[in-house]
Amino acid sequence: MSKAHFGLIGLGVMGENLVLNAERNGFSSVVYNRTYSKTEEFLKGRGSGKSITGASDLKEFVDSLERPRRILMMVKAGKATDAVINNISPYLEEGDLLIDGGNSEFRDTERRVLELERKSFGYIGMGVSGGAKGALEGPSMMPGGTKSSYDAIESLLVKMAAQVEDGPCVTYIGPGGSGHFVKTVHNGIEYGIEQILAEAYDLMKRVAGMNGDQIADVMAYWNKTEELCSYLVEITEACLRAKDQNDGTYIVEKIMDKAGQKGTGLWTVVSALELGASVPTIYASLNGRVMSSMKSQRVQAEKILDGPAISHSIDFGSQLNGMPLLMDAVVLATMASYAQGMDLLRIASVEYNYDLKMPAIAQIWKGGCIIRSRLLKHIQFAYEQNPSLSNLLLDSWFSEQVNDRLPGLAKVVACAAKSGLPVPCLSSTLDYLNSYRTARLPQNLVQAMRDCFGSHTYERVDMEGTFHTEWIK
Repeated sequence: MSKAHFGLIGLGVMGENLVLNAERNGFSSVVYNRTYSKTEEFLKGRGSGKSITGASDLKEFVDSLERPRRILMMVKAGKATDAVINNISPYLEEGDLLIDGGNSEFRDTERRVLELERKSFGYIGMGVSGGAKGALEGPSMMPGGTKSSYDAIESLLVKMAAQVEDGPCVTYIGPGGSGHFVKTVHNGIEYGIEQILAEAYDLMKRVAGMNGDQIADVMAYWNKTEELCSYLVEITEACLRAKDQNDGTYIVEKIMDKAGQKGTGLWTVVSALELGASVPTIYASLNGRVMSSMKSQRVQAEKILDGPAISHSIDFGSQLNGMPLLMDAVVLATMASYAQGMDLLRIASVEYNYDLKMPAIAQIWKGGCIIRSRLLKHIQFAYEQNPSLSNLLLDSWFSEQVNDRLPGLAKVVACAAKSGLPVPCLSSTLDYLNSYRTARLPQNLVQAMRDCFGSHTYERVDMEGTFHTEWIK
């Protein structure tokens, strides 16, 4: 009996779809799940009639694979991944390769790469984006580890990945945990854009008094534009149009306003703080989810804390033309989310010696993944034209967008403030842009205070050196 090309551990939705993707692309597979009944259910159902077999234990699973073995783990990040590695390692041989396709913290991946390479096993930490549908039809994949380990699975990944006009949405990211780091930042950008669209929806609903279909019409308009055409805008339109079969009302209005998170947004913000990268739009989106979890407190606070009445005086512009003023705000906040994520990648590339290829990262995000958008074509081009670009917003195409749309963003944020409506991503973006375009900020006074109470010293603009002043005689 011939042995399988590819092995999968973990038959969740993503795992099932990825192995079906591999099989469709000509790679016979063997699957293993901790609960064997799940394996049997899959083989009798979606895996029936395909070049996929199952194993009831890890030894049988490993023995069913051709050498060198290529094994994809789709299990919960953290201790569960370590447990699988520890349990399967005794059955592996030199040259075998483990691939972690979950959302692991990049430092965990760094550790695992070192540990397994010492045993002469290959290890790849691979970010996978695209959700269940993307996993089945073609995701964006971000593999990191040793180059030789990537080379061993490149033929498989290239066929499984989403395809765009300039190639498959997969590339070798870099050493160690770089693949999972890039996926973490991808998810931070995703957090930002989701919150931005939610804020736009709230403004259209509460300030402009629009219903779900009217807001969806604006989203449909945006999704035809160069700046906002994207998967997230597309699905936002779909969510807003969906009706409850029981009473015909909008389903979205019946959903509890508490957003979940799995940790990658937090990891993005923590990494940014550690590396000294400014990501206020992304941080605001994370904080928005944290605030949403405080539902009972917010219900109580609404009864106690007063705020202004909602102002309906601002005109966002014609709905037929995509409400241009509001579109200005959403475009700039979306661009800021991408710019902050790319800046974090640039800094991490130097700090961690990842040698990240920014155009390649933009290219593999153009298809399959959750943040795929037409804007990524411009991001890719910007870094191809200037590989040392310090911030995406300094590129001529993006700077023109900022200069044209900044007044609109300011008016929208002012309207929200006047109405007492929270727009954390839009307001953080305005602060970010205003700070970034200001050559002299008031932190000179902060430095004076630090020197006053702690003798931390300061630099001067008129002479070289480090100085201290006795501020209080």
